[in-house]
Amino acid sequence: MQHSTVQGYLVMRLVVSAELSFRIVVDLEYDPADPYAVRLTFHLPGDAPVTWVFARELLLDGIGRPAGEGDVHVHPVGGELSEVCIVLHSPAGDALLRSSAPPLIAFLARTDRLVPMGQELTGGEIDAQLADILGGCER
Repeated sequence: MQHSTVQGYLVMRLVVSAELSFRIVVDLEYDPADPYAVRLTFHLPGDAPVTWVFARELLLDGIGRPAGEGDVHVHPVGGELSEVCIVLHSPAGDALLRSSAPPLIAFLARTDRLVPMGQELTGGEIDAQLADILGGCER
């Protein structure tokens, strides 16, 4: 079965300090085959691209209020949904990224048109996944 993905890109700022930040290109991707996740691929100068995968709902929640536990935290900056901060924690270090909120909102709206939030699995898909899980228990 052929399915489409939602793709986009935006420019974020990688914040090094209060005085220093770099503009980086970020590819956004949503694939309905993995309906709960979004992929952000960061293109850092001189380095191979780095992809982070995290919950679509986390990105949506973080636009309006602080959200996230563990390795990914998202929160609004200022008022009126103008800017979003994404904090990524890894063994190699932490990254603080700032993005304009409207392109993220537009991307999430496109994902919602493809697979509405809360309707990631329906009917037959749930039955098929349950059968896969229960089939593995019979071995």
